[in-house]
Amino acid sequence: MRNSCKKIACLLITLYLTTLVFSQKAARPQTDNSVAAKIRRFAPTVLTADTSRLSPNDRQALQKIITAAKYLDGLFLRQVWRGNETLLERLKADLGMLGPAQLHYFMINKGPWSQLDNNEPFIQGIPPKPPQANFYPDDITKEEFNSWLNTLSPTEKEKATGYFYVIRRGSDRKLKTVPYSDEYREFLEPAGKLLREAAQLTTNATLKRFLDKRAAAFASNDYYESDVAWMDLDSPIDVTIGPYETYEDELFGYKAAFEAYVTLRDEAESAKLKKFSQYLQELEDHLPLDAKYRNPKLGAASPIRVVNEVFSSGEGNSGVQTAAFNLPNDERVVKEKGSKRIMLKNVQDAKFNKTLIPISRVVLPPAQQRNLAFAAFFTHILTHELMHGLGPHNITVNGEQTTVRKQLKELYSAVEEAKADITGLWALQYLIDKGVVDKSMERTLYTTNLASMFRSVRFGITEAHGRGVAMQFNYLTDEGAIKFNEAAGTFSIDPAKVKQAVRKLTSELLTIEAEGSYEKAKAILEKYAMIRPPMKSALEKLKTVPVDIEPIFPMAK
Repeated sequence: MRNSCKKIACLLITLYLTTLVFSQKAARPQTDNSVAAKIRRFAPTVLTADTSRLSPNDRQALQKIITAAKYLDGLFLRQVWRGNETLLERLKADLGMLGPAQLHYFMINKGPWSQLDNNEPFIQGIPPKPPQANFYPDDITKEEFNSWLNTLSPTEKEKATGYFYVIRRGSDRKLKTVPYSDEYREFLEPAGKLLREAAQLTTNATLKRFLDKRAAAFASNDYYESDVAWMDLDSPIDVTIGPYETYEDELFGYKAAFEAYVTLRDEAESAKLKKFSQYLQELEDHLPLDAKYRNPKLGAASPIRVVNEVFSSGEGNSGVQTAAFNLPNDERVVKEKGSKRIMLKNVQDAKFNKTLIPISRVVLPPAQQRNLAFAAFFTHILTHELMHGLGPHNITVNGEQTTVRKQLKELYSAVEEAKADITGLWALQYLIDKGVVDKSMERTLYTTNLASMFRSVRFGITEAHGRGVAMQFNYLTDEGAIKFNEAAGTFSIDPAKVKQAVRKLTSELLTIEAEGSYEKAKAILEKYAMIRPPMKSALEKLKTVPVDIEPIFPMAK
């Protein structure tokens, strides 16, 4: 009997454990699939380029630059949230069913908040995303910062609101500035060493100069000279590395996050677009804006580079991938040298084919689907970047010299992205009317942009680009430029109304920036930057379409 009881007991225990295991397997995949479903919104995409035209030394330099750029991933993680590094180690050690998926999605987002889901945490026990990121103390308030700011000398005030200083508390609990060169030394020293080694290898004088200057900036915290050197960079290897955009600082929009784009120049495509630089002053002179706000003399250099990306890191590889950018953001450099537009052609090509074409089949009527064109998509991204350099930057408010960025604070990024979008459409229409751009693009421009609006809004309206696009979409809808067919659930452009609506919104956003009006910026975003029912219904139908790409960089392995 004892043996029989043992057998029965063992059988019962076995049945219990089997049931427990199966119940856990049944429960776990549901959560796992939730994270896996989030990951599937990013289509894995190989990004590479032809290195056959590089000299042997430049190929070695390229690998040094990529290795240097890898340091910015860890640096950026620390900028996003002080808990990121500890959480990353925990996820690496988690060998359970959810661990690998959560780690994968953590690396896509560079943190535990899902950027495509309004920054909701996807890991249990994680707090809401802090608006101050890790640029300021956790317990800081806007009121405390502004009160402290009023006690500072002009020089110290520049640091406090500047791009390259974090705000910390001293032993006396009072606020103080700490330069990035001190705060992030453990990342910047080895990255700078690699950049100097790459500078010794390269055969290109302008690349050597930029790498040396940028390595020096990592140590000195003064980025001016290296930004000027970057503007003069004319090399088969085109590298952008350093602290640039202020999107992560949702408290004030003052502090720059680190990112890197390591790319190879596409000479033929760059040559095709060179003509656009010739018309920047003319476009500035004809902006639908009071003439007193226009810039009578833009910075001299406005180069356009078409490149193929072989590696990106930091904010440059966080969530939605950058298709193009316009830098530097330092208003001193922009005033003196202009700004440079970088077009990431292989990234844009992947986005168009993997997201925009499938989106168009859902949101556009069949007749307008035929008007989708990569040339219109690519060229509007170009003019978007060109328009970042045009319009108001350094402005006067109440008799004091300031900048648009400082006046609009945390609203600046969304307004500036919307301004670049809509003014880019206006500029293309101007160039079409002038005969610089072929008239045939008018047929594809607005419809391609309409489909692309759905692409951008899917990034989430807490993100600057998505928020700015939602505002544009609803504004153009209210102006009658975008029509909704309720029966079919599709959207279309009204050619008779779209040009005037674009011009009107262009004028409104440029004026808000020229006046430095925080109140007007807030009002237009509150009125229009939302997802209305027709768009929400369309977004529901797009759930099986990838939202963006997840880059794979074979050259970085």
